[in-house]
Formats: sequence, C-alpha cells, structure tokens
Amino acid sequence: MPELPEVETVRRGLEPVLSGRRIITLEQRRPDLRFPFPERFAERVSGRRIESLRRRAKYLIATIEGGEALIMHLGMSGRYLIEKPGTEGATIPAFRHMPQHDHVIFRTEDGATVTYNDPRRFGFMVMTPESELEAHPLLQGLGPEPMGNLLNAAHLATRAAGRSTDLKAFLMDQRNVAGLGNIYVCEALHRSGLSPNRAAKSLARKSGAPTARAERLAAAIRSVIADAIAAGGSSLRDYRQADGALGYFQHSFMVYGKEGDACTTEGCRGRVKRIVQSGRSTFYCSSCQS
Repeated sequence: MPELPEVETVRRGLEPVLSGRRIITLEQRRPDLRFPFPERFAERVSGRRIESLRRRAKYLIATIEGGEALIMHLGMSGRYLIEKPGTEGATIPAFRHMPQHDHVIFRTEDGATVTYNDPRRFGFMVMTPESELEAHPLLQGLGPEPMGNLLNAAHLATRAAGRSTDLKAFLMDQRNVAGLGNIYVCEALHRSGLSPNRAAKSLARKSGAPTARAERLAAAIRSVIADAIAAGGSSLRDYRQADGALGYFQHSFMVYGKEGDACTTEGCRGRVKRIVQSGRSTFYCSSCQS
C-alpha cells in the first residue's frame, strides 16, 4: 500500500494539472470501489473548480468550488494517469495500462484527462462539506505530519509515556504519527538504532521529558520521509508516479525486504532479520538496533 512519500509524490504530480482547474466532466464507470462513490458524484464535481489539492497522512484532499471536499485514497493498487493535450497515451506503457480498471475520469478545462485506475479496487473517494473536513472519521484524531513542526521528540515522549506497546506498533498507530507505514517505520527505526521490539515508554523519562532515543527517532522519521519524497517514493508492486515513472527510494532501503543481508551500518557486523509483528513483516538488525 502506498505510504506518505508515495501519496505526496502523486499529489505533486497532480497539483499542476488539477489545482485551480475547472472539471468540465467527471465520468464514473462503476458504482463503487472499496466504498460506494458519493451520491450524485459526477453532478457535484462536474463544472466546478478544484481550488486546492493537498495531502493529509495517506489521503489526497481536493477542495471543490462550492464548499465541498473530495477525500481520495489509493488503496493497494490505485494510480492516477495524466494525459495532456498532444500527449495522449504517452504514459500508458509505463503503467502497463489495463483500461478495464479505469474507474473515474476527470476532464479539465485545459483539455487534460486524469484517470483513476485501480485493479484491486481497494481505493476510495468520499465527499464531505469542507467545513466538516477535520471532523470527518477518516481524518479526526490523526497525529502530526512527519515533516511538520509538531513531530518532535516531545510529542513522541508525550504519546509514548507509560505505554508498554512495542515501538513498531506505536509508530504504525496513525494517532501518534500520521502517514507512516511498514516500510518507513522499519527504515526509521534502523536509522535511529532502535529495536522494533523496544517498549514505547522508553521514549519518555519518568518526568515525561523526551529521552535521547526520542530525539534520535524524531530525527530519523523526518529524514527518511524527506529522502523518500525526494526519490519519488518506493516502487515495489503497483506504485507509480502520476506521470507513470517509477519511484527510486527502494534502492536506498537499509533493512526493508533485506532479510539475511549484511547490515550496512558502519562498523556493524550483524545481518538483517525478519520477524512478524501484528501480522506484518518487520525488518531490522538486532546487532545495532537495541
């Protein structure tokens, strides 16, 4: 499933095509994805301008002229395919395009076409009044963004104080940090030298102040997310950028998917291990992560 860096990369690709542009028509080709499409979906979007396109955690949010917001999630295999006038079909080979899985098509006033393609149909699109956006069940209670100023050691310590849950589960909880998933949690824990099995409460002192571990972890989360965004995200199975290009951060993985490989931390002679936590594979080096 695409994580924050992949969704942010898609947003950056879509923004110059959609933001500030009027949607002349929206074509809906099936009644649902993971959830039913919004009632009168085409009618509520067609003819209206997309005023802004932003991201919150793993969600894309388009503010629609008239006071509504469209919340979009890529699911497991969702992709956006952009075709501009004069470039029809240019991105299709990179996507291994299967037109039977084109479910929603946005056509803009500039003549561009943005197609949402999703073979597994785990993605979704829902609409809500913009005034009620922050209270929407999908967004309410989300933690701070990894790249925002609110993600720091003090926040991690406050959320982790007294909690015996392991660090992997703590970071996967979207109420603590928004947008992190399995890949980047593994990578951030490795960068910070912390074991995924360590208790979350070790991030806070008895006084509630952050420990040195919390400082290292906050810095590692910020750096791994920034590096992944700069690389266009990670392409493992289905993910592609909005122009059809691959992401390249997978070539920088230190532990994820590296079971049995030598740890690349300078001076470490350990090897990457894989364990299962809450049904998900966790990759780490037990020699330099403690």
